[in-house]
Amino acid sequence: MKTIDQMIDDLVVREGDYVNHPADRGGPTRWGITQSKARQYGYTGSMRDLPKATARAIYWSDFVKAPGIDLIAKRSPRIAAEALDTGVNMGAPWGVMMLQRALNALNRGGTDWLDLPKIDGDYGSKSDAALAGCQKRRSADQWEEVLLAAMNVQQGGRYLDIMERSPTQEAFGWGWFRNRVLAPA
Repeated sequence: MKTIDQMIDDLVVREGDYVNHPADRGGPTRWGITQSKARQYGYTGSMRDLPKATARAIYWSDFVKAPGIDLIAKRSPRIAAEALDTGVNMGAPWGVMMLQRALNALNRGGTDWLDLPKIDGDYGSKSDAALAGCQKRRSADQWEEVLLAAMNVQQGGRYLDIMERSPTQEAFGWGWFRNRVLAPA
């Protein structure tokens, strides 16, 4: 089972070093951190020189702690890693929103967990109760694999939507599907 630190290490490797692809709406990035995000944290240097420690601190603050990935990891490190990876690629709340949506869609047939009133990307006590209910009710039925598949299907659909709305983003489509949808975190 991976720790949050190991998940962040994996992200840094997957996101890679400095990139400034002309079609990337995030602009210059290093270790997957956009220039605008680095500036929010007071980094003023060249993105080519962004320290890995700064990227890790940003990941922890904005992509782990803020949406509640650390709380998900207590129940399922695999689901936490997937939600974190999706959040880094699409925006911090997206991985949690996809989990929340999957929990709502798959909770029929029992009273172990109820619909979440809001899909908001904030993993709080209601989301945790829903995940605990799923884990309890589906523990012998590949509960993690089913939730991961439901999250990845949504992720793939969002990538297709992005590419249909903005054909310049097709430059990233193959990699998104190969590295993120087919190879969950």
